[in-house]
This record gives sequence, C-alpha cells and structure tokens, in this order.
Amino acid sequence: MGAAKNKRMPRAVREQQMLDAAVRTFGQLGYRAASMDEIAELAGVSKPLVYLYLNSKEDLFTACIRREAEALTGAVMAGVRPGLPADRQLWDGLRAFFTHTGRHPDGWSVLHLQARTHGEPFAVEADAMRKELVAFVTRLILVAAREAHSDPSLPEGEVAGLAEALVGAAESLAAWANATPGVSARQAATTMMNFAWAGLGGLMEGRPWSPPVQELPELQESR
Repeated sequence: MGAAKNKRMPRAVREQQMLDAAVRTFGQLGYRAASMDEIAELAGVSKPLVYLYLNSKEDLFTACIRREAEALTGAVMAGVRPGLPADRQLWDGLRAFFTHTGRHPDGWSVLHLQARTHGEPFAVEADAMRKELVAFVTRLILVAAREAHSDPSLPEGEVAGLAEALVGAAESLAAWANATPGVSARQAATTMMNFAWAGLGGLMEGRPWSPPVQELPELQESR
C-alpha cells in the first residue's frame, strides 16, 4: 500500500523529499563526506532514482543551494514591510533572517559554509544570493537615509559598503547563534541592531562619522 502510494507521488513532491534529505545530509556531513546512498536512504527512494531526477551529486548540491537561497531571500524580503521607519524595517528584516537561519540550520550550513568551500560553481550560486541580500539592504538604507535628511544625492556607493558590512556581520552572527544553545532569533537581531544602528542612525539623521583631519604619518593613506 505504502509502495503504491509512493509510486503515485507527483514528481515535484518526490524531488522536494530528495532535496530535503540532501540538505540535511550535506549540512550535517559536508559535501565531500555526504554520499548519494545516504541521501537516497534518508529520502526513502533508490539511488538510481536520485540520479534519474537530479543527474549527479554536483547537480543535486547545486539544486540544494538554489532552493535554500531562494527560501532565505524570500523570507527576509517578506519580513520587511514598506512604509515603516527605517529602524523598524531593518529590525524586521534581521528577525526574519535569524528566524529562518535558526529554523533551517542545515540549509544555512549549505549556504554559508559548504557552498563557499567546495569549488567556484557552488560559491557563485551562494554569492548570487548574498548579492541579492546586499542590494536589498542597500535600497532599504538608501531610501530611508535620503528621506531622513532630504538629500537625494547621498552616494549609493557609501551605503552599499554599509550594507555589505551589515550582511557580512549578520552571516557570521547567524553561524554563531546556530552553534550556541539558547540564542533566539530575537536576541541575535537585537545584537545586530545594537552593533549597526548606532552608525546607521547617525546617517539617517545626517550625522555620519568622519575620519580625523590629522592622522599619524604612518597611517595616512597614499594619494
């Protein structure tokens, strides 16, 4: 009865089961150590069927990266509601980010660790997701900052650097939070706001930090 039911399962559903098993296996064992036999057994299908649907271990890993990346970016963007104050939008986005990475630690391991350490094709897939998040945060900060002090000429490059730094810090904090028992998404998001908002808040109010006019000679940048 169960076998007959499994045979009637739609292809899309069966593929998701395989991807679920693959993400769990890659996330916990790593790409190199994970075997197609283990993935097939966890998914409840034969190894030839995994190859039939997803061609190779490399293609399966790529499909896992793409699925987890889409899920994470979708969760963050859905968590931010336009029209709210800038600090509230950033807070909501961070909470959505840490909630998703906390609920899907294997998926985050695939994106943050495995994809970046096992060859350029995989790293490129993960980097595309990161660029999308950085662009999203850049737009959020840029619009809010320009509106805050009516400066339509605020350099996008300056804000993009802030967004890059913020996303990088959030990625590292997510890895730490997942490895540290008892750290909630709310706590991680609060830590990020305390880390980032002091600087971003000043920018919103037209009070950016500036380097000192005079520096020690050995620290001056070459011109």
